[in-house]
Amino acid sequence: MAYNLFIAYDLMQPGQSYDAVRDAIKGLGKWHQFQYSLFYVNTQHDPRTAYNLIAMHLDTNDRLAVINAESGVVSNWDNPPIDAINAIWFSA
Repeated sequence: MAYNLFIAYDLMQPGQSYDAVRDAIKGLGKWHQFQYSLFYVNTQHDPRTAYNLIAMHLDTNDRLAVINAESGVVSNWDNPPIDAINAIWFSA
């Protein structure tokens, strides 16, 4: 089963391993980075498994949210590739 997940994080000081966290998120499946710390991912991993795979790269004071989404609407700020995002979304 494929999941459409939104993943958001805040990396607090000290540490802030942005590259490791982003690589873990990107490793989950097809992805799009909406904002600096907000990703959409189409993945075979359920939300709990995705959370655990990313959390391995967090410090104890960091924050992480993994949200399973069945549908959504986004504005066209900063010209995100809406057609490409929709193609990923509806391939599930």
